[in-house]
This record gives sequence, structure tokens and C-alpha cells, in this order.
Amino acid sequence: MNIIVTGGAGFIGSNFIYYMLKKHPADRIICVDKLTYAGNLETLEGAMEKKNFKFIRADIADRKMVYSIFEREKPDIVVNFAAESHVDRSIDNPEIFLQTNVIGTSVLLDACRKYGIDRYHQVSTDEVYGDLPLNRPDLFFTEDTNLKTSSPYSASKAGADLLVMAYHRTYNLPTTISRCSNNYGPYHFPEKLIPLMIINALSDKKLPVYGDGKNVRDWLYVEDHCRAIDLILQKGRVGEVYNVGGHNERANIEVVKTILKELGKSEDLIEYVSDRKGHDRRYAIDPAKIQQELGWQPETKFEDGIHKTIQWYLEHRDWWMGIISGDYQSYYERMYDSRAILEYAKI
Repeated sequence: MNIIVTGGAGFIGSNFIYYMLKKHPADRIICVDKLTYAGNLETLEGAMEKKNFKFIRADIADRKMVYSIFEREKPDIVVNFAAESHVDRSIDNPEIFLQTNVIGTSVLLDACRKYGIDRYHQVSTDEVYGDLPLNRPDLFFTEDTNLKTSSPYSASKAGADLLVMAYHRTYNLPTTISRCSNNYGPYHFPEKLIPLMIINALSDKKLPVYGDGKNVRDWLYVEDHCRAIDLILQKGRVGEVYNVGGHNERANIEVVKTILKELGKSEDLIEYVSDRKGHDRRYAIDPAKIQQELGWQPETKFEDGIHKTIQWYLEHRDWWMGIISGDYQSYYERMYDSRAILEYAKI
């Protein structure tokens, strides 16, 4: 089978490529990535050695380029990870999120219609559901929860989901959607919470925590997520949405303190900063549907996953040190308004 993986130089996409190359060595993987700030070709060095892997630099919103790729590579399956995904960046510049997440998805769907595919899979997020109150631990997002977005990022992802559902209903395109909780693990871009806190702690720099730090997220180890997508591609019902959650709810401040404890660092490094605009309080997914229909369950407890993740960052300093740039530091300073400027020391 020929499988196009868009956004494969990013965090979850690259982990999915490595998972598929190992799990399905007879399949051919074609990675399509624009290589924006969060796409790192070095992440795919191990995949480049494989004869059944190919990398193509392209923007999924470039219709002419996408069509030429489909015509040449003749994909059987398309898995769309390509997305602008950082909430803060979407608040700073919403338009690029619409361009990639909505227009890019529409171009891929049109290409799938034109050239024919066995399955188009959209990788989405639990953020399309909005948030849940902290005082109702009994409430969870299900596939029937109304979409109620809180940021330009989540609105763009919800728009893409609706397009996918519309193309299935209108054109009978064979589609599936997965909505996952917060992922963590190897190759996570340093601006996100867990890698940011690991890197700052290693540098003995301040760890900026939004608001009171009590915002709750359900953490899903990235390999568990990859396994879920693989199952959906093989056994998932066409036209369906599947929630993928980790059963690992943690307050942000609890995650930060866990990282500090693991690294033997003082909690004095924590610095509370002004809260993000429209910051969702709690995400929590009910993955009962994928468990009952496909037999999937998360296998990685947070305590084990965070240990493996920290060890990965300790062993791959060259990877994340190479990502850090002046532009990134300027962005970081803008977002936190000089309250907790990130500085990277040579460790």
C-alpha cells in the first residue's frame, strides 16, 4: 500500500511514520511536509534510510503541487497530520491556521476525490469540544459532544473536521476522523508544555506556568496514539469519528512538578505568568467507542511515559538544541511579555 502522511516531519506525524515503518514494512510511506518552524527534517533521519520511505517538501494548500503528488505517487491511504497547532501562535496570527488547517484540508480532500483513495484519515484534537469545568470530574468528551471552540486554532481544526464529514456525506469519500487528547513523547517541539519545562529545567531557567496552573489535560503517550490511528485505518468504520484519550488526567502544575522531581530540580524554578486568553480549564476524553469497536486501550501510564520522555530529551540534546533559534526566542518573549524569557544555555 502507498500511504501519504502529511505533516510527517512534525511531532506526532514523525512518530507515526516510525511506527508504520516498523509495524508494516511492506507498505510504502510518502511524507509530505512544508517544513515550517515545527517541521524538522532531522527528525526523519532514521526513516530516510528506508527504501520504502520518501520525503516530499510541499504545502498541502498548494493545489497544483498536491495534485501532482497524488498523480505520481498514487496513494491508497492519506493520513493528514499537517496543521498549525500551537494555541498561542493562533492567537498571535489566526490567518495562517485557516490557510493550513482549513484550506489545506480542502485541497487534500479534493485530491482524494479526483484521484481516488481507499481511506482519508483526519487527525484532529479534543480541543474542538471546548472545555469542561474543573468541579465536574464525571464529565467527559464523547464523539457526540457539541463542537464549542475556544481559540482560532481549535476553530480551524473544527472547520477541517466539518469539511471531512461533509465530503463523506456529499461525495461518499471514505473518511475517518480521530480526536486525541494532549500527546507527549519523543520529538515534541520545544514550545509545547512538557518539552519546554524539561529543557528549561535542564538549563536551570524559570518554568513559566499560565494562571494558577490548575488547568487539567488528559495526557496520551504518542506511541499509543499511533497504534490507535493504525487500528482505525484497518478496522474503523468509514464516516466515523473516534476519540483517543490516555486516561491520564493531570493539572499542568502537577506535570511541571513531576518533571522537576524527575530531574532533581527545585520547585523554586516555577514562575506563574498571566493566563492565556480563553484558556480552557479541563479536557477529558471518553475513549469508550474505540475501545469497544476496535479493542484499543492506552498502554502507557503517565508515570512511565513521562520518565521515557525525559530520558529521550536527555539523550537527544543535539536534536532540541539544534531547533532553538533567535526567531523562536523572539516569539517566546512576545507571548510571555518579557515575564519569563526563555534562555538556552549550552548544557
